[in-house]
Amino acid sequence: MISKKTEEQGENKMEKIISLCKRRGFVFPGSEIYGGLANSWDFGPLGVELKNNIKTEWWNRFVRRRADMVGIETALIMSPKVWEASGHLKEFSDPLVECKKCHSRFRADQDNGSLKAELVFLKEAEADGENPMKVSGKVVRYRLSGKCPVCDSPADADSFTSPASFNLMLKTFLGPAQEKANEVYFRPETAQGMFVNFKNVLNTTRRKLPFGIAQIGKAFRNEITPGNFIFRTREFEQMEIEYFIPEPKADHDWQKYFEHWKNEMKSWLRDLGVSESRLHFEDIPEGERAHYSKRTMDVEYDFPFGRKELYGLAYRGNFDLSAHAQGSGEDLQYTDPETGAKFIPHVIEPTWGVERTALVALLEAYSEEKTPSTDGEGEARTVLKFPFWLAPVKIAVLPLSKKEELSAFAKPLFETLIQHFACEYDETQSIGKRYRRQDEIGTPFCVTVDFDSLKDRAVTVRHRDTMEQERVPIENLVAHFSEKFAR
Repeated sequence: MISKKTEEQGENKMEKIISLCKRRGFVFPGSEIYGGLANSWDFGPLGVELKNNIKTEWWNRFVRRRADMVGIETALIMSPKVWEASGHLKEFSDPLVECKKCHSRFRADQDNGSLKAELVFLKEAEADGENPMKVSGKVVRYRLSGKCPVCDSPADADSFTSPASFNLMLKTFLGPAQEKANEVYFRPETAQGMFVNFKNVLNTTRRKLPFGIAQIGKAFRNEITPGNFIFRTREFEQMEIEYFIPEPKADHDWQKYFEHWKNEMKSWLRDLGVSESRLHFEDIPEGERAHYSKRTMDVEYDFPFGRKELYGLAYRGNFDLSAHAQGSGEDLQYTDPETGAKFIPHVIEPTWGVERTALVALLEAYSEEKTPSTDGEGEARTVLKFPFWLAPVKIAVLPLSKKEELSAFAKPLFETLIQHFACEYDETQSIGKRYRRQDEIGTPFCVTVDFDSLKDRAVTVRHRDTMEQERVPIENLVAHFSEKFAR
């Protein structure tokens, strides 16, 4: 249970992060000049660099540097038959309740403050109506109690609708006519594009099991209650892997792959700079996970607004390939090249969210400090202590003042460095304010060109985290920073 003080501190931190993101160009409210669109966000110049650094590092780490992995990019809109076979059209839903007084809507399966919901598992004979709510293939009902968090109406039948399934698929139409035959859906996950291309990948790459297919791409979910900044949005990016393994003869045959990917996720989080004390690796109980999964794990993080899912890891068995083989009539079996045995491969699925990764990186990096000053009181500074590889800007070139002779020296230096590193050039305001600006966006190093530089052809390099300064000859700068950024 989060204490009120801790909750208030978390809200304050989130407010500061959101403010910084808009002020410095990480994240802007979507469609802002038209009043915005609820829970829609645009990534600004620094935000897109942050996201690209995350995606590039992930791709290099899990695709390019592994012999057992290939990449793919599949369509956002797929045949509706894909979603029928995968079960999304019937079961990809959340339980929706609505307050009849204020018309606020809530997910019954989430913490809604004063509105509580108890999950009750039922027998098939006790099901409500023709399309009863299901969790992991089991029929359920939600029993409400408490009151509406918005208008305080009691959670009874007079004030609230009965919980009902709300499908999260985002529908649109292909072609000029908006009719049933032209209905299609924006994909709610990247996974199915990899499953339906399993045979194509197998035939063109001639991979042997085990091997994985990786994809980074957009997904869309018509969420009932999106919110908490970029944590939960209706449009988001996933980094996902379907790792295909031989048909297990015993549990340890798949468990070793599951543990491998669990450790890979832990290693990724360490390199992202995430504190282990704020991470939790939670196994989902049998009654709550998908019926075809023998093990599902949520990687949870202590966000300022509570402990929430960050990543996911699941052993999905051979459910997906079997479902698509049945739905399409295609043979999706794998033939063992040594024994000639045919079988449907099983799969381990690790999943990362790009926006949630960016949010956690911002939360972990955010720091407020007192810096030494001549009056002994100290000066406050806000700094994003990103790992060097993650920082949107690696080096800032700052002439000491806006003097023509300093600019003439600094600009060619900037043009040299930008060929090797993500750099920014800034000559407006005092040098102290420019240092603070770079601290606030997480730039690891500032290069200051002063009047001594015109004589000794050296510059002052300031370190973000320690604020220490060192003098470096300009002919050594590229090598100097290459060493600093080497991993």
